[in-house]
Amino acid sequence: MKKYKKLYSDNLLPHITPHVFCHMFCTNMANAGMDIKTLQYVMGHSDVGVTLNVYTHASYDRAAEQMTKILGFKEAEIQEKQRKSG
Repeated sequence: MKKYKKLYSDNLLPHITPHVFCHMFCTNMANAGMDIKTLQYVMGHSDVGVTLNVYTHASYDRAAEQMTKILGFKEAEIQEKQRKSG
């Protein structure tokens, strides 16, 4: 980072540490559907609460995506019941 700042002082990067990548990895794996206990193991956490509450981050976009998915399932379920009942 020091070398980059010296060479490219007009185009600075945000302060990113390896720890930031831990948070990003954990969030991405959770969003991809990895089982939370497996993710806890991979991250090396002794408590699943640390994995969920500290390293996994929610976003509005992800919440909206999940709500749309659930509503789509509900709509399909209603249509299937209507189709079966005639």
